[in-house]
Amino acid sequence: MRENPERDVCENCGHRAGAPPRPLPPSRDRDEAGRARNSRPRDGLGRPLPYGSVGVERAPEGVLRAPEATLAEAQRLLDAGMPFHAHEVLEDAWKTAPGSERALWRGLAQLAVGLTHAMRGNSVGARSLLLRGVDNIEAYGEHPPHGVNVNGLVGWARGVAADLDVGVHDTHVVPSALQSSALKLSSGTH
Repeated sequence: MRENPERDVCENCGHRAGAPPRPLPPSRDRDEAGRARNSRPRDGLGRPLPYGSVGVERAPEGVLRAPEATLAEAQRLLDAGMPFHAHEVLEDAWKTAPGSERALWRGLAQLAVGLTHAMRGNSVGARSLLLRGVDNIEAYGEHPPHGVNVNGLVGWARGVAADLDVGVHDTHVVPSALQSSALKLSSGTH
């Protein structure tokens, strides 16, 4: 073989002499504009599954929604235990938001990703993203745009982060409602 002609296995790639060539990995998924997109199926927490597996339907990327529709869809996904998918919806809003609201939408997306990490068992990542999300949304607390429940979400995220600091890891953490008008705190949960 290439690295050592006396061996029948390549030391570089592990290919056996005379064996059929290994299948190439799938080419990168691309959208119509040529941007990389990953079409691998994913589970409810956004973890990639092998190609050909049955995953959960993903939120389509790049969808322009009104803020109220974004919040309603993200809340539906959170209620369904799919915070990774809620993050994708919130990320679309962040990318298209006016400058004065960008930090709000970025923070909401970070809260959803923080919850994703908590549910995956990654306490360090969860705490970090929850607190970054708080940093981004807290300034909107006095006059929250679109009825976002900023103060409730800040309290929820800080409570979860504090629990993670002392080793409490509740995989069934559900955030308070994204909008004050739909306030429905989980019983006994932050």
